[in-house]
Amino acid sequence: MKILVALMLLFVIAQFFSPKKNQSGLYAIDQFFVETEAPTEVKKILSQACFDCHSDQTTYPWYNSVTPVNYWLNSHVNGGKSHFDVSKWSTYSIKRKAHKLEELVEQVEQDKMPLASYKWTHKGANLSSDQIEALVDWAQTEIFAYGLVKSNLFISTDED
Repeated sequence: MKILVALMLLFVIAQFFSPKKNQSGLYAIDQFFVETEAPTEVKKILSQACFDCHSDQTTYPWYNSVTPVNYWLNSHVNGGKSHFDVSKWSTYSIKRKAHKLEELVEQVEQDKMPLASYKWTHKGANLSSDQIEALVDWAQTEIFAYGLVKSNLFISTDED
């Protein structure tokens, strides 16, 4: 009985501690959208299926208020951002941007992203074949564009 009371007390005290929330604003996401010229449909897909773990703007579910769940979620977010962080997009080189989009295509096409555990709790992250196609088509267009810039083949249409 004493052990149960001690565990309950420990659980209650733990609720006063939590990791820092991943919410730094939308500016970096907006910059990503501007640079990549993401269509409205792609913006919606990325917002619903990717940005909670791959940006500085996580929308937390109610159960994030419970310790130790919040530490587990924080670990997932940090892990996701270590692989691909839209909020740091402007700091990536052209080569790295193209590579990150190649990885996005690969992960989505192989149904490795979004994670199954995320899709289970976020129904909007269950991508249809049309959504996957739209996301992949957009990413491949951007990969091609970054390739042109990298190869100095990009031709400006501005007239002097």
